[in-house]
Amino acid sequence: MDGSRTPQTPPVLILLGPPGAGKGTQARMLEDRFGLVQLSTGDLLRAAVASGSKAGKAAKAVMEAGDLVSDDIVIAILRDRLAQPDCANGVILDGFPRTTAQAEALDHMLADSGQQIDAAVLLEVDDVKMVVRIAGRFTCGDCGEGYHDTFKTPKVADTCDNCGARNMTRRADDNASTVMARLDAYHEQTAPLIAYYDGKGVLRRVDAMGEIGGIQSAIATLTESVMR
Repeated sequence: MDGSRTPQTPPVLILLGPPGAGKGTQARMLEDRFGLVQLSTGDLLRAAVASGSKAGKAAKAVMEAGDLVSDDIVIAILRDRLAQPDCANGVILDGFPRTTAQAEALDHMLADSGQQIDAAVLLEVDDVKMVVRIAGRFTCGDCGEGYHDTFKTPKVADTCDNCGARNMTRRADDNASTVMARLDAYHEQTAPLIAYYDGKGVLRRVDAMGEIGGIQSAIATLTESVMR
C-alpha cells in the first residue's frame, strides 16, 4: 500500500494521537472543510445498539454481559456505517484501530469494497509539555467555556469571561501523575500501529505542539493530497 487511491473510492483517514493532542479539534476541521465524517468507536457502538442492527444487537448482548466487544463485531458495525450515504466523501477514524490485529482486519474489510487507509495522521507531542497542557485545564461549569492555568486565564479570577458564572470545574483525572500514566499507556499501545502504518507507506507525522492554525494547515494540506 503506497497511499495511492482509486479516484472513485472515498478516502479513509486515521487520526493517531494521545489524549489532549487535539484529535477532536482537527477532526471537526476536516469535517467542515472537506465534508469528511468523523467515526469514533464509542459513537459507532452506541448508534449501532440504538439502531437494532444485527451487529448492534450482538454488541448490546456483549456489553450487557460486561464483556469487551470483539474486533469482528466492531468491524461489522464499521462496515455498515461506511455504507451509509453521508460517508460518500470519506471518513476519519478516531479510536480505531488500537492494535495491529485490528489494523489488519480493517485493511481486509476495506479491500472488500476497493478502499484502503489513505493516511494515518500521527499528531506528535512532547510528553512533558502535554502534561502541562492537560493538567492546567479547567472549565466553566455553567456554559462549558474552557480555560487554562497558563495559556488562557479568565480576565477576572474564577469568573467566566463568557457567561460571568463563578463555577469553575476541573476533571479529576487532569492531574500530572494521571496524565503521564495515560501518555505512557498511549505510547505502549500505539507504537506498534505507528510501525505498521509506516511500513505501509501511509503514516504522516504532524507536530501537534504548535498553534492550532498551523496544525490545521498541515493536516489540510496532506488531506488535499490524498483526496486528489
